[in-house]
Amino acid sequence: MCGRIALFTPPARLARFLDAALAAGIEPEGHPSWNVGPMRRLFAVSEDDDARTLDRYRWGLVPSWAKDPSIANRLFNARAETVAKKPSFRSAFAKRTCVIPVDGFYEWDHRDGRQKQPHYFTRVDGQPLLFAGLYERWHDPQEPKDAPALQTCTVITTEPNDDMEGLHNRMPVILSPSDIETWLNVSEVDPDERAQLLRPAPKGTLSHYGVDKAVGSVKNDGPELINPAEPEGLF
Repeated sequence: MCGRIALFTPPARLARFLDAALAAGIEPEGHPSWNVGPMRRLFAVSEDDDARTLDRYRWGLVPSWAKDPSIANRLFNARAETVAKKPSFRSAFAKRTCVIPVDGFYEWDHRDGRQKQPHYFTRVDGQPLLFAGLYERWHDPQEPKDAPALQTCTVITTEPNDDMEGLHNRMPVILSPSDIETWLNVSEVDPDERAQLLRPAPKGTLSHYGVDKAVGSVKNDGPELINPAEPEGLF
């Protein structure tokens, strides 16, 4: 599972990196956060008529058929193994893929005999991490038909690679820049070909280190959260 990220690179820079335009209303410099949890704001790039746009989405998918948005609490991740078949995700997998750029993500150490300390993961090469994601636009049935839609997204996860070092039994699907066109081009690329991208990242993609447990509360935010921290003693 992936339930906490850092997102502090300005949206304008992320858009340039992904060859995308900024959606209307997106502030180029954005509002940096080192502790983003589900139900909060992420950015994602989608493609329509060969044009890519970076827009704001709430983290936690709300399918178009949902009666209310509370379902998003359970749908902030989608499993790669079942994403094409599960009712909550299959329509978005077929039609509404996106790339979710982040600076890093956190996972807690679950290894036997270790303190449950959060670790911060980033790309070894310093580039943004590009998560495979899905998005939806949900209209509240209680609102007028012309009311603005709620834009939501989910992060797809897969089995861990060696870079996770046993800390967790899942990891986000991390796309390489060369994968982006295949992932976003749902009108021309066969779903089976896109599904082949939903695999663990190659070994050596990620590095990680322990950080302070303060990241466990989304009330805490700031660059100090990604500073290395020694694990607390067991006794």
